[in-house]
Amino acid sequence: MALEIEHKFLLISNEWRNLVSRSEVFRQGYLSNNPAASVRVRIADEQATLNIKGMTIGTHRPEYEYSIPLQDAAELLDLLCARPIIEKTRHFVEYAGKTWEIDEFAGENTGLLVAEVELAEIGEHFQRPTWAGIDVSGIERYYNVSLLKYPYQQWTAAEKAYGA
Repeated sequence: MALEIEHKFLLISNEWRNLVSRSEVFRQGYLSNNPAASVRVRIADEQATLNIKGMTIGTHRPEYEYSIPLQDAAELLDLLCARPIIEKTRHFVEYAGKTWEIDEFAGENTGLLVAEVELAEIGEHFQRPTWAGIDVSGIERYYNVSLLKYPYQQWTAAEKAYGA
């Protein structure tokens, strides 16, 4: 089974911006979202994928990803995916031997910044940068699929400030 193991953090400073090695613009939408799994279509620059991800909340869950034709992905996003479409720029930062992915959201989720680090195995040790704040791995509303139902622009000031 394919397994995604990652931790998500809110950012507490912009120090990471000077460390960005590259960035990609993402558009992604969801074809299905049920208690067992979500099915996502994503265009990252000129690459398109179909992704099936288990809905387990926490640091690890099953995940499968497949390349699909770019034109098919564009049509799926335009015609069949739930709204809003998730728009973001993903910035890549190398830190202490790990690639950190920092998602800077746009559209209805403008203002949300989340850093993720993927691990090779459950419980793997990693060094946390000073710009990574609260670990929100177990907070469902920070999952991209949750941003469909409750976009960041609708969050209360307390939700935005404390990761509650």
